[in-house]
Amino acid sequence: MQKSDSLRQKENKLAGLFDEYYDRIARYAYTRVGHRQEAEDLASEVFARALKSLDSFEERGLPMGAWLFKIAHNLVVDFHRRRAERKTVDVEDVEIESDDSPAEQAERKLEMERVQRAMENLTEEQREIIRLRFFAGLSSAEVGALLGKSDGAVREGQSAALKKLRARLI
Repeated sequence: MQKSDSLRQKENKLAGLFDEYYDRIARYAYTRVGHRQEAEDLASEVFARALKSLDSFEERGLPMGAWLFKIAHNLVVDFHRRRAERKTVDVEDVEIESDDSPAEQAERKLEMERVQRAMENLTEEQREIIRLRFFAGLSSAEVGALLGKSDGAVREGQSAALKKLRARLI
């Protein structure tokens, strides 16, 4: 009965994490697969797999949120393996809710196109760091855990990526 109570607590925690992370995980998946429905399906699968693995999950210094993004990352990799192609979505296609005027929205779209072109000059690793840090909102430590790098290496990669972006955008 003790294990059942523990599992119930973890399931409740996962439900809270679903509320907190589902949209972020779906956005991350969308930037990687380029199709909203597939991204939502992948995000749902993240939580289905997490629920199946809750009893074996041990928080060895990795927060549950980072664990969920690790699952998402693995599912995206599997998705691309199945499709035998690597797709990313243009930054301009990421929907941003806004009350701005059409002129302001057009200006933002032009700026996003500039950012997209600048991101093409980054390495794949740098693009992934930028996606995880700024689109998914993960900390550098969480990104490091996902990519198998130290927090410092992620910060260095982020710094180098931002420096390249700045040089292209300014």
